Amino acid sequence: MSKPKVGTAQDLDVQMVEFVASLARAGYARSTLYGNKRLITPFIRWVREVGLGSENIDEACLDAFLACPVRRRYGHRSALQRFVQHLRLAGVVPQLRLELSPTEVLVKRYVAHLREEQGLSLHSVNVYLQYVRPFVVAQGLPENGATLDALGIRRHLLSQSRNRSESVVRLLAAALRSFLRFCYFDNITATNLSPVVMPVRRSQLATVPRFLSAVEVERVIAASDRSTARGCRAFAILLLLARLGLRASEIICLELEDIRWESGEIVIRGKGQVIDRLPLLADVGDALAQYLTTARGPSRSRRVFLRRIAPRVGLSQPADVSKIAREALQRAGLLPPGRVGAHIFRHSLATRMIRSGAALAEISQVLRHRSLGTTELYTKVELEGLRGVALPWPRAEVAR
Repeated sequence: MSKPKVGTAQDLDVQMVEFVASLARAGYARSTLYGNKRLITPFIRWVREVGLGSENIDEACLDAFLACPVRRRYGHRSALQRFVQHLRLAGVVPQLRLELSPTEVLVKRYVAHLREEQGLSLHSVNVYLQYVRPFVVAQGLPENGATLDALGIRRHLLSQSRNRSESVVRLLAAALRSFLRFCYFDNITATNLSPVVMPVRRSQLATVPRFLSAVEVERVIAASDRSTARGCRAFAILLLLARLGLRASEIICLELEDIRWESGEIVIRGKGQVIDRLPLLADVGDALAQYLTTARGPSRSRRVFLRRIAPRVGLSQPADVSKIAREALQRAGLLPPGRVGAHIFRHSLATRMIRSGAALAEISQVLRHRSLGTTELYTKVELEGLRGVALPWPRAEVAR
């Protein structure tokens, strides 16, 4: 008995209605909903005409449908790909099974190692992968693990370091050391080759971190237009940066359950999957309450801060928070030259505390530093400030 074909026009019509409804729940505009329906309807009609079953609906089926030049012109592919993915999630279309190459299997194991054993955040893992993946491909791993040597590693490091900034080369070296240690633990290499990659040294006190004065911080916060949903979101984020010294990565990870209104505290998911609790200051709580009640809008996401455009999900990366911070600095006329992000508010809080006489241990506790050595960076800010008030060194009169 032949297998029945369930991908009839009626079944797909029902799924198209559910697909469009899912787009509406995600916050897409009505024009987008109409456009997707208009693009998918001819595909369903074509499936019925050629008599395809659900087991045959895949990317190759899309290629066959889009073979007509008229269909290619109107950008059907992205809409149809989303529709086919919806069909897979609904169980109407078989799941796409891809055979991973040995290289991808190795990278996947390395990601699991970073996440589960090292406790790195997803953002940190992605940063490492942009340097590790080219190395894996260039060296032909894991097949050539037995022949990997110091000369090949150093050649790769030198070739990838050309015309790169110091910070990028430091990240590249750190990522390669991490991966080479993993290769040794995973029996890809017979010896630990991580010492071959020498760390890129830079004195922690070589530069003074950029910071804003207390007056400038308040000026930036006040520049937010709280009458708009975007300004209301920016205002709440700026207060979290300025008052609590949160990192951008910690802000995007905030979930609704992390705001403990009754106990007056906020749960922070810090670096290395460390969970901290900070007091929910009155003005921070007011800003969050206003954003959640008037500007956030409905969403299935549990993240506190959402995208303003569809899909209405949480902010995806720390760069989104840094962009909000830069826009706020620009509105206030305080955007300094060069690369500036959300961390400037964290530096400003630490600088303000140290100039108010706070001990390094107190600042380290507020900023949740693992080491006092990290906090000592801000002592140079105070030393630089003393240059302006230091008296000139007295010179002895030369006898004539």
